Amino acid sequence: MKILFVGDIVGRAGRTIVKEKLAQIKEEHEIEFTIANVENAAGGFGITPAIGEKILSYGVDVMTSGNHIWDKKEVYDYLTAQPRLLRPGNYPPGTPGNYQFIGETSAGTQVAVVNLQGRVFMPIIDCPFQLAEREIPKLARQTSSIIIDFHAEATSEKVAFGWFMNGKVSAVLGTHTHIPTADARVLPEGTAFISDVGMTGSYESVIGMQIDGSLSRFRTGLRSYFEPATENPCLCSVILDVDESNGSARSIRRFEVR
Repeated sequence: MKILFVGDIVGRAGRTIVKEKLAQIKEEHEIEFTIANVENAAGGFGITPAIGEKILSYGVDVMTSGNHIWDKKEVYDYLTAQPRLLRPGNYPPGTPGNYQFIGETSAGTQVAVVNLQGRVFMPIIDCPFQLAEREIPKLARQTSSIIIDFHAEATSEKVAFGWFMNGKVSAVLGTHTHIPTADARVLPEGTAFISDVGMTGSYESVIGMQIDGSLSRFRTGLRSYFEPATENPCLCSVILDVDESNGSARSIRRFEVR
């Protein structure tokens, strides 16, 4: 079973390249299930209901997110109404939305997607390790194919979480830092891992934002207005090959298209 995970979609440039390239990618690589992180899809910060529905219409099966999911207030009701948009599960009880979704491939295989968030250099929320330890065994009784978007800043926390989930899920895929890493591999007990998938957006930028505004902030220490860049868009993703009989990953490889 081939699963495509698209890294953080940033602004119009990211949305446009997904619209233009996703159908072709799915056909050429025989993709059966597609996941995309969308927390920066609306102007680089958050997502709106209209943009979420457009992304789903492009052929994305499940949308994940992270700390920026809350940046557009209209998303609160959308999180409740649209089960295919996930928010990190380790926010406190009572937070709107869901953090897991079980979908089906075109062949009828069930795939579970889970969204969690790290805590190092990130907002102080509940422990993702404890939540995963408690809830993943329950989810595994429904399907052995489980993909986790681990949205975190620190590479060490991402790597630690990958080892923590080794043999328990099909993949732990890091998001948030927008820089693709070169450590994609299958861990010894069959869990695919990468520290960061990278972003889908302009690479003539500073992690998706226009260069001048980012340089101004670094040079002066003063807050400046961030606007998503538009030049040189790239779709960064990984393609997983998962054994649907037991949920083990056969392979993971980075895939980029411009």
